[in-house]
Amino acid sequence: MQMSTKAGMLVLVLLILIPAVAAEDATDWYTKAQNAASAGDYTDAVIYYTNAISLNPTYDAAYAGEAAALNSLGQYSAALTAANQALAIRSSPTALGAQADALFYLGRYNDAIGAYTNYTAVVTNQQSAYCNLAYSYVQVNYTTQALATYSQCTNLNPNDPLVWNQIGLVDMSLGKYTDALNAFNKATALTVNNAEIWNNKGEALVALGRYQDAVPCFNTALTLNPTYTAAQENLNAAMGKGQVYTYTMTPTPTESRWYLGGITPTSATPTEVAVSLENITQVVQTATPVTTIQATTPVPTRTTYTPLSPVPVLAGLGFAVFLLVRIRRGKNR
Repeated sequence: MQMSTKAGMLVLVLLILIPAVAAEDATDWYTKAQNAASAGDYTDAVIYYTNAISLNPTYDAAYAGEAAALNSLGQYSAALTAANQALAIRSSPTALGAQADALFYLGRYNDAIGAYTNYTAVVTNQQSAYCNLAYSYVQVNYTTQALATYSQCTNLNPNDPLVWNQIGLVDMSLGKYTDALNAFNKATALTVNNAEIWNNKGEALVALGRYQDAVPCFNTALTLNPTYTAAQENLNAAMGKGQVYTYTMTPTPTESRWYLGGITPTSATPTEVAVSLENITQVVQTATPVTTIQATTPVPTRTTYTPLSPVPVLAGLGFAVFLLVRIRRGKNR
């Protein structure tokens, strides 16, 4: 009787302890989230980051990673909430970048300007951040600042035709038609398959009075996109030699993403410089926040507890006491 009772108690203890040893802690969930984000599985990454935060409510790295993953899913309001909570604990390049991206895609360009300025003060070689900053300047009519910032984009990557197209559009808005033509020439030298760029180049030539030179540009745009209404109208205007033409600035925003653990966009590797972040102003979230907890430290540290519930432990201990009482009563008989 005693041997079988002792064996039963041993099995019970093992059943209690084994799940506790195998249970995952905050660092395990964070590592899973990083791997999922690296593989492009942002939905699972968000779940894993949330699990890590639930076990360690001050895990700022997990919160920053969650913000970046939410941006990748297009959930910009939730991403902004997560980024702000991460920055409330500690400023990091990932959190700054995620905050800037969320503001940018929410159309809050004035706030995005401040956020990207903070980010580019820390990470100096991220072309997409400069491009988004320049586009934000355009949206609030700070064209001079936009041109200066686009120059930083071309310094980092002079072979991006879309950036040269953006520069040309800003020059057109400023009446700098020769500069605009130079920019469009660089763009068409890098790609010949973009109808919008050919149309824009034709518009610059028309603005300079070079109607005959503009006609082939509009024809090329129409060859690439036969339903391009603006190019057809501009072609008709150019052939009419003197009709008024119009153009619109409709550049496509450049998307930038940041992740923790050395996972960065495929362009350039971010380089941090020694810049004090103590005075960075946090952006106040105005959208409905997501139901997440707060964030933590950038270096993963194992927690001292596991997600095992105390209920089975207490139940097991109660059963063990019950068995001991039965054994003693048996001896007394």
